[in-house]
Amino acid sequence: MEQPESQKRLLFLQSFIGKEMEGSPSPYMNWLKPVVISAEPGSLFFSYIIRKEMTNPMGTLHGGVTAGIIDDLIGATVYSLGFSHSFTTINNVIDYFAPAREGDLITAQTLIVKKGRSIINVQCEVWLPKKERLIAKGYSNMMNIG
Repeated sequence: MEQPESQKRLLFLQSFIGKEMEGSPSPYMNWLKPVVISAEPGSLFFSYIIRKEMTNPMGTLHGGVTAGIIDDLIGATVYSLGFSHSFTTINNVIDYFAPAREGDLITAQTLIVKKGRSIINVQCEVWLPKKERLIAKGYSNMMNIG
């Protein structure tokens, strides 16, 4: 008996728990090189090592990369639900609180806030665990595009 798509996608993500993600349908995720900490229905928890190419001229994590981590992980969270139709980001709101530097390990965790028929609202928090510091928090609305 074949597994439903949602289960296949979640099992794929769970197969990388404790390991660097490879073979994601998202080329950006493959570039980010996250390690999967946990993958549950509606919530993903990944870690990332900040590499030089992810920093700005001040040597801190580039805000655009932070936004990309948030957007990519939120997209993966919706993808993991296994819908037969696609969703796209219609807005992405991010608050930045603190910097991270090259070599730092950061974590990002998502949570579905509300799942409607055509819009799913998802939040993502990005942390610098060694300092127990929230560095960014974002919200996105994902729209069903059929």
